[in-house]
Amino acid sequence: MGYILLFECTFLLVPLITSLIFTEFGTVTATLITMAICGVLGFLLRMKKPENTTVYTKDGFAIVALSWIVLSAFGALPFVLSGAIPNYIDALFEIVSGFTTTGSSILTDVEALPKGLLMWRAFSNWVGGMGVLVFVMAIMPLGGGQSMHIMRAESPGPEVSKLVPRMNTTARILYSIYIALTAVTFVFYAVDMPLFDAICSAFSTAGTGGFGTKADSMLSYSPYIQVVATVFMLLFSINFNSYFLVLRLKFREAFNSEVKVFLGIVFVAIATITINIYLTPGLTECDTFGDALRHAAFTVASIVSTSGFATVDFDLWPILSQTVLVLLMLVGACAGSTAGGFKVSRVIILFKGAIREIGSIIHPKQVKKITIDDKPVSSDVVRSVNAYLVLYVFVFVISFIVLTFDPYIPLENMDEMTTNFTAVAAAINNVGPGLDMVGPTQSFAFFSPISKLVLTFDMLAGRLELLPMLLLFTPTSWKKR
Repeated sequence: MGYILLFECTFLLVPLITSLIFTEFGTVTATLITMAICGVLGFLLRMKKPENTTVYTKDGFAIVALSWIVLSAFGALPFVLSGAIPNYIDALFEIVSGFTTTGSSILTDVEALPKGLLMWRAFSNWVGGMGVLVFVMAIMPLGGGQSMHIMRAESPGPEVSKLVPRMNTTARILYSIYIALTAVTFVFYAVDMPLFDAICSAFSTAGTGGFGTKADSMLSYSPYIQVVATVFMLLFSINFNSYFLVLRLKFREAFNSEVKVFLGIVFVAIATITINIYLTPGLTECDTFGDALRHAAFTVASIVSTSGFATVDFDLWPILSQTVLVLLMLVGACAGSTAGGFKVSRVIILFKGAIREIGSIIHPKQVKKITIDDKPVSSDVVRSVNAYLVLYVFVFVISFIVLTFDPYIPLENMDEMTTNFTAVAAAINNVGPGLDMVGPTQSFAFFSPISKLVLTFDMLAGRLELLPMLLLFTPTSWKKR
């Protein structure tokens, strides 16, 4: 916790410098106060030296969960202290949405926010994209050489492997690739974007977070910018191990089954939605086939990468297109990327497991293992994927039920069930916008404080793959050995 607070104190230099450049002295004061609080508490926590530095599995999961809670709890302070978001629960929702790269917002007028806080929102997307503890491990050793448990708890996907023997070196490689891709994204954006917007958009795109600088997200930018965003959202949705393998000239291993299935899903979704919206009368932004293709590709990339950017109000699209988007929202992208969702690799394992079970009915004595890329998937991984599905459905259902008791009054022609369902789906899959009252042109401001806290928990649980957050509620996790 001490390390995390000290690093957060350092991260806050980014919005501080931005506020100084734009002479936003109220934001400067709020940021400095937050930095002082983080710095002092971080220093005090670091003064206590643990007797045992060995990190076991449950320790790693607890460290990750508590680190993200602490990071968010103090990261919300600049919004509150500056008066930009005076309600702490709203501010907490906003910054958790940033760090978890969800992109959901309670703000109705994003452009009214000071530049320093706009930068803090976008930078939180970038920090949370690869993982703050992965960043810490890239800088300094943690856990007495047993950082694998920490990285496994924070990295998205059913299985985490080392790229090289040392975990810290693996973290540095991942962050080097991440920084390089972010820089390339910025260069492409800067061609046709103001410098400030290009920096914020690069941070948000890299983290697949979707926090933009304009109320209309990407709508007011040129088609060139929208195409660039589409390409890079998809690039950041692919497992970063694949980029490492490309650098090692192992192209066949890089282009594995998960990448192939992911790209296949994207292609089918884009084709389906393009035809559907092009043939639907009344959608003026999709009058030409080229416009329909561009908006369909952008929206599919945004949803499947769980970025949450928008160029159109897809809440006005036909039911077929909306259904495809909701399915993409649930599936998500590749494991080991900055995107959220259930992950394509889990879907592949579940599908192959179902096929195996059907085959065992026909041939009861046949023993057939699940394989991916001609490599057997261990029974432990299969079991963990099945358990994850059960926990995912459990958290989803409980959250959905809690939201049904929210006293908010639906707007005219709005569907309360669709709103609540897609709000939970957007939160737990770190997508951002949903449908109806939480659509791309709406916000989450109307929810009650209880519902916002539930959705905040869902965002954290979804980003950390459920187990670290749920572990905190298990009494045996807190017992000494």
